Amino acid sequence: FCVLPSSSEGFGVAERIVLLTFISAVILMAILGNLLVMVAVCRDRQLRKIKTNYFIVSLAFADLLVSVLVMPFGAIELVQDNWIYGEMFCLVRTSLDVLLTTASILHLCCISLDRYYAICCQPLVYRNKMTPLRIAVMLGGCWVIPTFISFLPIMQGWNSIGIIDLIQQRQFNKASNSTYCIFMVNKPYAITCSVVAFYIPFLLMVLAYYRIYVTAREHARQIQVLQRAGAPTDGRQHHPDQHSTHRMKTETKAAKTLCIIMGCFCLCWAPFFITNIVDPFINYTVPGKLWTAFLWLGYINSGLNPFLYAFLNKSFRRAFLIILCCGDERYRRPSILGQTVPCSTTTINGSTHVLR
Repeated sequence: FCVLPSSSEGFGVAERIVLLTFISAVILMAILGNLLVMVAVCRDRQLRKIKTNYFIVSLAFADLLVSVLVMPFGAIELVQDNWIYGEMFCLVRTSLDVLLTTASILHLCCISLDRYYAICCQPLVYRNKMTPLRIAVMLGGCWVIPTFISFLPIMQGWNSIGIIDLIQQRQFNKASNSTYCIFMVNKPYAITCSVVAFYIPFLLMVLAYYRIYVTAREHARQIQVLQRAGAPTDGRQHHPDQHSTHRMKTETKAAKTLCIIMGCFCLCWAPFFITNIVDPFINYTVPGKLWTAFLWLGYINSGLNPFLYAFLNKSFRRAFLIILCCGDERYRRPSILGQTVPCSTTTINGSTHVLR
């Protein structure tokens, strides 16, 4: 989003039909998927108890805004090869693009930090660290920090210092009499924007998930030791360390799920931000179609996360099925009442799990 030159080469009729079909599918997938995540957490009491899901709902809201406020206008310009909404709205649309995509990335960073405290620290430390006030502050930061690299510098024109002539040259194509929404940036802004929006969050996520990986590997070793020690086959009896074993398995699976989500995020956004840093230093010679491909690859990430939750997270999958199947009782959690097998409960990060 820091450099968005429009492709002046244009597309043929067949290419535009394919582009319109693909882009429409991406936008629809992002809107429906993120709405589904938000409704699932709002309706499911167990999902609301898990602190991480507050970040997930806010992330889904940011991705939903990207699909509603940013993607459609980019798609119209891409297909029509023309910008018809004026210079001021071009700045507003670009500022929203930077704001919302940066907010999405910062939410993923906060999720990784939340998982780090939950898995790598003791439960008491996690409860002390992730208080409601701290969660609110982190969520506020995910929305406030992006304004300092979006609306503030873009509306003030800081990004165009030193390259105004080049921007004006590319905004209008005399051959086709077309106008474009060009957002080009100078070297200082390109570096600042990319570092704040991608490289710093990416570094924090890598460090957090590395520690989670090390801890998960240690948990797996402890589980193997417990299994070798021999667990009773009678379901009515319990190994003295069954609660801790269940917690290790639950947290390890959650860490792997979030690692896959972060990996998809990196594959979607890394090409764009690498090019974003390089382009100002090679005299803005990156082809417009390549920019377009990298940008929409990043947009795809806004519609990808809900599907990762559905396939990789059992609680979200159950909540999605209940919503899509109009509350079918087959997908609801089994009631604790009426169990013939004695049960005990354990609490993991605010979510109560039943152990038979």
